[in-house]
Amino acid sequence: MNIYGNSLVKGFLKTQGRDFFNGNGEKIALRGVGLGNWMLPEGYMWNFHSSRADRPRRIEAVIRELTGEEYSRKFWKEFAEEYITEYDIEAIAREGFNSIRMPINWRRLMKEGPGINFIEDGFKIIDNCLDLCEKYNIYVFLDLHGAPGGQTGANIDDSIDNKPRLFTDNDSYEKGVALWTELATRYKDRYIVGGYDLLNEPLHTPNDTDGSVDHLVGSLSKFYTDCIREIRKIDKKHLFSLEGHHWSTRLDIFDHIFDENMCIHFHRYWNAPDTALLSEYIKASKRLNVPLWLGETGENSNEWYTTMFFMLDQHNISWNFWTWKKMATVNSPYSINKPENYNLVTEYIRGGQHPGFESAQKIFDEYLHNMKTENCVYNKSVARQLLREKCCFVPAISYDTMPGVGKSFSGIFNGENITGYRKNDKMRFVLKPGRENEVSERGRDDNPWKGYNLLLSSGEWADYTVRTNKDTPISVSALIAPCSCNSSVEVFIDGKSTGTVDIRDGAGFYKQKLCEINSAESVSATVRIKAATGSVTVDTVYFD
Repeated sequence: MNIYGNSLVKGFLKTQGRDFFNGNGEKIALRGVGLGNWMLPEGYMWNFHSSRADRPRRIEAVIRELTGEEYSRKFWKEFAEEYITEYDIEAIAREGFNSIRMPINWRRLMKEGPGINFIEDGFKIIDNCLDLCEKYNIYVFLDLHGAPGGQTGANIDDSIDNKPRLFTDNDSYEKGVALWTELATRYKDRYIVGGYDLLNEPLHTPNDTDGSVDHLVGSLSKFYTDCIREIRKIDKKHLFSLEGHHWSTRLDIFDHIFDENMCIHFHRYWNAPDTALLSEYIKASKRLNVPLWLGETGENSNEWYTTMFFMLDQHNISWNFWTWKKMATVNSPYSINKPENYNLVTEYIRGGQHPGFESAQKIFDEYLHNMKTENCVYNKSVARQLLREKCCFVPAISYDTMPGVGKSFSGIFNGENITGYRKNDKMRFVLKPGRENEVSERGRDDNPWKGYNLLLSSGEWADYTVRTNKDTPISVSALIAPCSCNSSVEVFIDGKSTGTVDIRDGAGFYKQKLCEINSAESVSATVRIKAATGSVTVDTVYFD
């Protein structure tokens, strides 16, 4: 049963127990992408690695300094209208995603200063996005990424001084509640709005520069309660996505259910993709009987993606990948090319010479051209790894974790797991050749396969699942090496043996074809690699 298809995007999302359901009562799991940098620019996505241009208001100031007031106004108008277009929404649906998370800066929708004054041009951007997503069957989560005054106390919320003033200044708090009331008033009848993500990554972790803001956790809970109360006066249908403090990693506020139609939204970055990473969130989900949504994660390697996101699927956790595109990258689906002479901009930000208004305008004219997704570099492998589809590859030590020992991996090795990664699985990980001197305690790394392979002795096995299409055959091979003479592996597809494959003696690592998946009645197929005779070391499994 396919619970990810765009055909399931219909009607208002609602929760029942730990699952999401569409308006027809059909179960759906969310797989989506975040539209970072569009309605809330972030410095690193422009290659601005400086606090001088690390958030929207500072990026705006730098571009105004470089290009002049009039050009700057035109630039941001075109940026808002062209950064994400129908080309993007169609591509997102085509890649196989069924949802997007739309990060919003409050200053795009409200005027700064006294009173409550809305900006219609900002809402028009949202309206257009919703219309396109309705056309292509993509749920949209409205994400208040930058709340009035700032909810995090960092660059990502566009705060003035790294203080979460949403919770300390009455005017900011009132604006925040008023903004969500307005959003609900405008979109209460739009089913394509998957849910309201009330705050992104509230309340930073304690640090030496800005101290601790943990005393405001109670105010965070109160903000959610106040917003939900006001929204429910207008909108009885939409789902709430609620995030805890410390960059959406903590669960302290989830000691009760805020609403009957809500999910626990959490973020994880740069951790080893192990079931242990998810355990506390799964416990909270079971305790409150509400779904989990890993609403932001990414910024890593293809190996990490295929491990992490498939593990989420196995644990019935919906997810959203960060981010759709940014400048000069290989780990997002699309990469924006740097304009010619872009170094003049980055050098100015670091204190260098002003390149001149005409030169700067030319650079940003080229940026506006390059940022359009049809002009970007397409990193095809990213989506394939995220969705675990044909043309993906899986590190051997990232075998299926579910349904568990004896069912998705043998788990009969009695020796020590030297990595700390999947340490209770009783599978044998060995150092990769040539890495002995540079890899130590690699299980603490978020990419443990950089240093380790999987060793299978006679009778040991591991499963690897791939998404399938019955009209598209998949060739399965492995980067493999014998550890003894006369080694062989038996290969299974969905429990049925396809035969035994001899591993060449003395060959070292080489790519060996194992089998071919020709047709699949289901949406996935599971390949089991079992050491039949001798022992083998497996580096990577390929689905071509």
